[in-house]
Amino acid sequence: MFKELDPLLHSELRLAVMSILLSVDEADFVYLKEQTKATSGNLSVQIDKLNEAGYIEVERGFAGKRTRTVCKITPVGVKAFEDYVESLKSYLKL
Repeated sequence: MFKELDPLLHSELRLAVMSILLSVDEADFVYLKEQTKATSGNLSVQIDKLNEAGYIEVERGFAGKRTRTVCKITPVGVKAFEDYVESLKSYLKL
């Protein structure tokens, strides 16, 4: 029958962040914000949720006097994304 969808990835913004991170080595907060058109607050919350789940790594530091947040997808995140896509496919095979 239908496979269960990962509720963490079933959010549009979290899915977008994961999709972007799959295609790059790393992405900073500004890039993710521009690509997703999300507000800073919403993006920050969603990044924290993905980080807490172990799907991404977040590195916070400074670039000059400005803070810089860089995100990378983890092997756990790659597997979760692949499983999510496979689960979605089960909905398409009617």
